[in-house]
Amino acid sequence: MDFQFKLDFKVRDYECDIQGVVNNSVYQNYLEHTRHEFLLSTGIDFAELASQQINLVVVRAELDYKTPLVSGDVFWVGLNLERSSKVRFDFIQDIYRSNDDKLALKAKITGTAVNERGRPFVPDIIEQLFNHNN
Repeated sequence: MDFQFKLDFKVRDYECDIQGVVNNSVYQNYLEHTRHEFLLSTGIDFAELASQQINLVVVRAELDYKTPLVSGDVFWVGLNLERSSKVRFDFIQDIYRSNDDKLALKAKITGTAVNERGRPFVPDIIEQLFNHNN
């Protein structure tokens, strides 16, 4: 699969559980950091949006664990952004171990933005990302 954005990581010891594998909750940190870096790479700054009372939020997270990562593993996260409805968008994200490109996790993170009244919408700055990819 081709990705709009990729980010490299390395598993740190403290991210692993007693079984010696990355704790399942840590994968969400990897995914979130990748989403933030992707948005920053397009000029979108969370702090700036928040100051405009535009808050990007996750409304659903689907994660399929495939192969565990262990301490010291180098891996990368690939990301594609898709429009899923009038007020929602999906980050399609996969995590691959770098040494063999083995799939570790498949994820679909659904997000939206909420305005100062708490109503969902897709701000123009996010809308432009869909137009750019068509």
